[in-house]
Formats: sequence, C-alpha cells, structure tokens
Amino acid sequence: MLILLPPSESKRAARSGAPVDLHGLEHPALTPARERVLSELARVSAEPDALEALGVGPSLADDVARNVRLLAEPAAPAHRVYDGVLYDALDHRSLTAVQRRRAAESVLVVSALWGLVALPDAIPAYRLSMGTRLGGLGSLASFWKPRLTAELAARPDDELIVDCRSSTYAAAAATPPGRTVVVDVFRERDGVRTVVSHMAKHTRGEVARHLLTRRGKAPADAHALLRVARERWPAAELVPGTARRPAQLAIVITD
Repeated sequence: MLILLPPSESKRAARSGAPVDLHGLEHPALTPARERVLSELARVSAEPDALEALGVGPSLADDVARNVRLLAEPAAPAHRVYDGVLYDALDHRSLTAVQRRRAAESVLVVSALWGLVALPDAIPAYRLSMGTRLGGLGSLASFWKPRLTAELAARPDDELIVDCRSSTYAAAAATPPGRTVVVDVFRERDGVRTVVSHMAKHTRGEVARHLLTRRGKAPADAHALLRVARERWPAAELVPGTARRPAQLAIVITD
C-alpha cells in the first residue's frame, strides 16, 4: 500500500541541524530535477517581485527570503516540517515505532520543490506551491508530471495507491488507474451531500492515520479499502473505477 499526501502550505522551520542532503533523499533519480527547482526558486526568490511571482503576501516575506538559502538552512524530518490540519490529524509523533516504520515505507508527499518526499526525509522549510509558474521552468505541475509519473509507475504492480492529494498536487503525477483509489470527503446533512474543503484535509489525515495504525493486513484493492474505511466511517462509499479513471472512496461525514 502507498498513501500519497499533499504537503502543507505552512511549514515548521527547524531551529538547528544539518542542511538537506539532496543525495540522501528517497527517490534519488529525482535529484537533478530537485537541483533545477532549487536553483530557480532561489533566483526567483531574490528578485524584487518575488512575492508576486510566488503568489504570496507580505506576511510571508521571511519565508520567501529563506528560499534563497535553502541549501544552508537546517533540515528536519518532513513529518515535522509539514504543518497544518492534515498533518495534525496524522499526528506522526504519537505513532508507535512499528507504525512509524510503516509510515516511512507507505507514505509519500508530493512536493513542488522535492517532487516526492518520504516522511523521514530531512528537508528545510520552504515556500513554494505546485500551482506556481516558476521562472524558466514554467508550470511546476507540468515540470514534475513526467518525472513523478515514471517514479510511481516503477513501484510494484500489485501495490494499492491511496490518493489523498488535493487537485493541485494530483496534477503533478499520474498514477495507474487500475490500482489507485482517490479519497474524497463529503458532508451529508438532511439528505443533502456537499463537498467540503478544510474538513477534507483533516479527514484525509485521519484516513492516513487509520491505515497506518489499525491492526491487520493493509488493504490490497479498492473493495478492501472500503471495508477498512467503514471501520471508522460507516457511511463510506466506493465508486468503481474504469480503465482510465481511478476508483473513488467517498468518506461521508454525517450530522
């Protein structure tokens, strides 16, 4: 089983420690691409119009300034750097040693800067969204898509992919539809079902945590994933996939 997560927009900067070792990150085939994005991000972040180019406001000026010196900044495991509601729900620090090993093997974060990040990978805090057009690289989703798609396609043919990414990050890597299940979150109130956004992030973090902490074998297919989801969300539903479209696991929150 592989769980794909988006990063958080907010990051928690390490106060001390060694800088990132690009050659020590998981998926080393991505190192040349990571170096290109790092270089272009540093260049863009040093320009007078950096905030506008990166699509952020003045309150994030310090984060953008940090982008210029990322290779010298202290790094920390990704599960500490990524912040926000999804990672609060995942709550990595409370996992047991066995569960942390499972998370290290089973979770990848799709990142605008690093491409793919394993939770133990030591990285610095940075400011960059997958929706950005970054200088000479153009659309980051387009830049990463062939590279990340190839990396994910090389994983085992029988591995179920539980896709908890947001749409922005889903655009940066295609997964084999026959073994992918996309997790969506809905609220149902008085018989009316609506898509939720902020709650979806938290719920996807809860889905990831449930998969990592429950007893028993990891789900091997979409129907097994539905049974596992119903352990926590009894109203969950499965929309079967097609040859070209992944299955959809609908987590339904009822009032």
